[in-house]
Amino acid sequence: MTLNITGDSDADRLLTDDPLALLIGMLLDQQVAMETAFAGPLKIRERVGTLDAAALAGYDPEAFADAFKKPPAVHRFPGSMAARVQALCAAIDQDWGGDASAIWTTPAAGHAEAPDGAEVLKRLKKLPGFGDQKAKIFLALLGKQYGYDGDGWREASAPYGEVGSHRSVADIVSPDSLAKVREYKRGVKAAAKSGGGGV
Repeated sequence: MTLNITGDSDADRLLTDDPLALLIGMLLDQQVAMETAFAGPLKIRERVGTLDAAALAGYDPEAFADAFKKPPAVHRFPGSMAARVQALCAAIDQDWGGDASAIWTTPAAGHAEAPDGAEVLKRLKKLPGFGDQKAKIFLALLGKQYGYDGDGWREASAPYGEVGSHRSVADIVSPDSLAKVREYKRGVKAAAKSGGGGV
């Protein structure tokens, strides 16, 4: 399995190999192009020297924000997003022992098997910066491309878990699928502007 989200093989390899990188990319995915958001973790690692949750959580906030501002910027809102990444890393460090993948691999209390989709969604929604929609999209990404197969993940991530859809980053596997997701997002924005709603 190799993710193909950013068009940059190094950035995609990091997302594939490091669950925290993938989680940070998802956090950054707002008000910037998807490729920019998911290329962010590689920029952070190159500029700060690590993607360890505890190290990023404890990094000097000003210096961390400066790393976000260096051109090309990690995000168009470098200060606030740097703070969000640090809050996310603090939660991963404190609640999950620094292991982002524990969110979708550690059994729920009293259970022996991996958590089901509803449990993983609940855990994701507790993370700083992860609302309902972002948590559902990330769960769909885990199920469609990251090998997560917990019971009911498609239902829990609906509508993003739908087979054959092109709604979100969970569906990007090639430049062609990226174009289809962009087209879908444009349609949703246009419908929202015209008062027609949208998902």
